Amino acid sequence: MAKKIRTHQDLEVYRSAYAVSMKIFWLSKKFPQEEIYSLTSQIRWSSQSVSASICEAWRKRRYQGAFVSKLSDAETEAAETQVWVQYAVDCKYLERGEAVELYRAYDKMLATTVGMINHPDTWVIGDSPERAA
Repeated sequence: MAKKIRTHQDLEVYRSAYAVSMKIFWLSKKFPQEEIYSLTSQIRWSSQSVSASICEAWRKRRYQGAFVSKLSDAETEAAETQVWVQYAVDCKYLERGEAVELYRAYDKMLATTVGMINHPDTWVIGDSPERAA
């Protein structure tokens, strides 16, 4: 029997986004000091924003438009993180194998968030006028 989803922390996509952002945090600690206000902060910010946006979407699921908007933010941040991962590899701050693992994890998150965006009726609660539209 599937576990009932009560909070954003019960969502596999949230747990994955959080875990991968923590991995990026620890990997980025090895980046050069001169990158602290550039690549390091960018990759940390975008990776952390994925899980934060999923959390916000969960709390806004009474309103389909707000729910979809926050999931769209998560989708955008996940794709942005993939770009920063590419930069980190090309700058020789990340090993290619580490990057492939991260990139694939974000591909999976992107597929899940797009699925949720395309089928919000599965997730939205209440009798919002937006739901009827």
